[in-house]
Amino acid sequence: MKIPTLAFTVTDWSAVPETRHPGESGEAIWRTLDIGDLRVRMVEYTPGYLADHWCDRGHVLLVLEGELETELRDGRRFVLRPGMSYQVSDFGDAAHRSSTRTGAKLFIVD
Repeated sequence: MKIPTLAFTVTDWSAVPETRHPGESGEAIWRTLDIGDLRVRMVEYTPGYLADHWCDRGHVLLVLEGELETELRDGRRFVLRPGMSYQVSDFGDAAHRSSTRTGAKLFIVD
C-alpha cells in the first residue's frame, strides 16, 4: 500500500454517506473515503454478520467496538476485540472472511 499525494485531510465519518452490503447473513455498513488506489473505511457489521465471500485483498483492520472473528481459508480462526488489529497482504494464501455474533465497528485501510 502506498499513500498517494494528498493534502492534509480531516474526515468526519458521520458525514460520509453509508453504503450497505448484505452478507451471507447480516449486513456490512460502509463509510468509504477513496484516495487514488487507497480505500479508507469505517465499517459496521450487524449482529450475526457472516461475509458472503472469501477476500483476497490486503487490509490493515482495527477493531473499534464489538468482537470480530476472522477465518482463514486454511481453517485458522482469530477472535479480535477492541484495540486489536490484523494486517494481511494482497499476496500469498491468506484468503479470509469475517463474521460477528455481537456486531462490530472497524476501521479498515486497503
